[in-house]
Amino acid sequence: MKATIERSTLLRCLSHVQSVVERRNTIPILSNVLIEAAADGALKIMATDLDLQVVETLSAVSVEAPGAITVSAHLLFDIARKLPEGSQVSLDSADNRMLVKAGRSRFQLPTLPRDDFPMIAEGELPTSFEIAAATLAQMIDRTRFAISTEETRYYLNGIFLHVTDEEFKAAATDGHRLARFTLPRPEGAQGMPDVIVPRKCVAELRKLLEEALDTSVLIDLSATKIRFTLGGENGVVLTSKLIDGTFPDYSRVIPTGNDKLLKLDPKTFYEGVDRVATIATEKTRAVKMALEPDKVTLSVTSPDNGTAAEELPAAYASDGFEIGFNANYLKDILGQIEGDSVELHLADAGAPTLIRQNEKSEALYVLMPMRV
Repeated sequence: MKATIERSTLLRCLSHVQSVVERRNTIPILSNVLIEAAADGALKIMATDLDLQVVETLSAVSVEAPGAITVSAHLLFDIARKLPEGSQVSLDSADNRMLVKAGRSRFQLPTLPRDDFPMIAEGELPTSFEIAAATLAQMIDRTRFAISTEETRYYLNGIFLHVTDEEFKAAATDGHRLARFTLPRPEGAQGMPDVIVPRKCVAELRKLLEEALDTSVLIDLSATKIRFTLGGENGVVLTSKLIDGTFPDYSRVIPTGNDKLLKLDPKTFYEGVDRVATIATEKTRAVKMALEPDKVTLSVTSPDNGTAAEELPAAYASDGFEIGFNANYLKDILGQIEGDSVELHLADAGAPTLIRQNEKSEALYVLMPMRV
């Protein structure tokens, strides 16, 4: 194989694919990227960790000899990063070596044969629909902070996607908080199976979306695999296995009868929580909220660091009471609210609280209280 490619094109592509490759691999081939050069000048670069696979197609300056070879992903990425801007990079493979040339720089890298490179067998992906990339990015941002990191509850280690008659929903929970985002159901999504998209796939997809926000994404899926195609023909294709598990029926924890309504400015609320939580320790991450008509008092008491309190103006007209929340979880949710008002629907100190911008907002959050 012999091909020449613009350094900027190669670098951009490698930055997409190399993050799929784990830094420590017991299987040497998984540290490599597969580079395929076709006679028509198209270059395909692929990486996988056996659960997730990313393929990007780009245009080479020239392909002198079509072929395919695998070479260390992180090594090639580091080389491309350090080559001079605007240079053209020649990739030439022969005798288990790849010669990388750009300007006066020459590198000889070890290679492994193409036939050893594993592919994810996709099989049939019967459900197919499109979503605007910006909408998909928003869906991820509004939910992924609530994904559980507990490996024992592996079925919570991703975003749950499912459809109802009219809607397409994404949800994530770690047992302490729940985030849900709802869209009108896209054409073609009816009858799709309920799926859980793993955390790593969500993170890689979100990075790729950043460069394609004005396009739309084609999603193909079955009960076991999902494929995201960004940027059409010369784009990126991300394929992932899905989490094999049953996501809990989260609708049961969304409170419907919380009759105490607290409204305040999310930015002021976030900053207030952040300030009083400065003295909180690992053991006392709880921030206490004392609700009274038209105000809320935030306080933290720490046996090591003393106490902190801050009073915030708020719209509140129900009976006064106190409730505690994990300060970090509360900040995570408030960080997702964009408008100048946030609603907290409360019941009592022991019941889950519903948080949203207003009743029309696509995103909805449920937060479990803490004892304080």
